[in-house]
Amino acid sequence: MTSDFLIATFFNLGVNIVQTLVALVVAVLGLQFIDRKLLKHIDIEQELQKGNLAVSIFASTILLFVAVVTVFGLRG
Repeated sequence: MTSDFLIATFFNLGVNIVQTLVALVVAVLGLQFIDRKLLKHIDIEQELQKGNLAVSIFASTILLFVAVVTVFGLRG
């Protein structure tokens, strides 16, 4: 392997990691905005303790969204 290939590979990995981190920050800020503005009268943790199925689906969708953003960011 040549050093040019390794440098290009590490550069590509670095760009992908930065892109993933930026996407996750934007996603978290977006979710916080949605939580503050659209869901201000709903306490998600309290609804989960009550066994509300819709809130649990919403929370799991958020986790899946973060996982998809991470996978596609690292995939390049």
